[in-house]
Amino acid sequence: MALDMERLNSFIGRFVGDLGAAVHTGMVVIGDRLGLYKALADSPQTSSDLARKTQTDERYVREWLASQAAGGYVSYDEKTSKFYLNDEQAFTLANEHSPAYLPGAFELALGALEAVPRITESFRSGAGMGWHEHDDRVFHGCEKFFRPGYAANLVSSWIPSLDGVKEKLEAGADVADVGCGKGSSTLLMAKAFPKSRFFGFDYHNKSIEAARETAEREGVAGRVTFEVALAKNYPGHDYDFVAVFDCLHDMGDPVGAAKHVRESLKPDGTWMIVEPFANDDLSANLNPVGRVYYSFSTLLCTPCSRSQEVALCLGAQAGEARIRDVVTQAGFSRFRRAAETPFNLVFEARP
Repeated sequence: MALDMERLNSFIGRFVGDLGAAVHTGMVVIGDRLGLYKALADSPQTSSDLARKTQTDERYVREWLASQAAGGYVSYDEKTSKFYLNDEQAFTLANEHSPAYLPGAFELALGALEAVPRITESFRSGAGMGWHEHDDRVFHGCEKFFRPGYAANLVSSWIPSLDGVKEKLEAGADVADVGCGKGSSTLLMAKAFPKSRFFGFDYHNKSIEAARETAEREGVAGRVTFEVALAKNYPGHDYDFVAVFDCLHDMGDPVGAAKHVRESLKPDGTWMIVEPFANDDLSANLNPVGRVYYSFSTLLCTPCSRSQEVALCLGAQAGEARIRDVVTQAGFSRFRRAAETPFNLVFEARP
């Protein structure tokens, strides 16, 4: 074996970065849960200052701060021996309303990794694992991970990119949010379009319970209904607008679900499909975003689909061509890419 030492050292360097990122995941979740980032965003502080402010143990806080500074998530002023968040760090780590709020992604990752022993066996058996069978951090993290992107784009750009949908929602429309999870997307639309009625459906009862509680707390329960239902048989008909956010690829039978969407729409209704960003060719997805999505897909999306009937297993990097195929098989006559971000593709389908 003739080793290329330059390539070997480069690969080991990548390993060190990846190992640091893996354990750093836990550090971010700790900082988020204990309010360390939010407290640090107020002003530069020593470890003692931050510990007093957050009522935590100074020795643990000191070690945590060092890990964060080494990873570039916290800044350090060696002249004053104080730590602080620069504007970009505060925007992404301490502001829950930021469109780039990051801690939810780490919560999701930690929850997903709990399934590694079972998924390892699934590699041998081919068995699936339902969404509802995962650690609770998956549900909480997923909502925290996706909500900032929806808040930044859904009302301001995605819905306006659809032909005539914004005008219908402003006038008053019936909307189904299928696979709504804990209801973030449903509630964002409900607040933006007070003349419309919204119906959120998800098969996961714990998520639906959480969505109902949030609707009550935010004062929109009178116009928003959340119900446990499958994508292939959720109730209602003559919807003006149906939305499916980042979950069509999780379904065992996405074509069957798409057929039901078509049956539930008005003749002039619109279906919006939001999916993770992906190119059609594997080689074009071999990048940092693709790495994140393929990894989550191995732990969450593919096992979820495998656990259901048909088990088509589109995966989180399905791409436009495969989504188009699903939609057209279901009988939709019109399909187009309406919008995109670095993390999402937004499609419009019409009967």
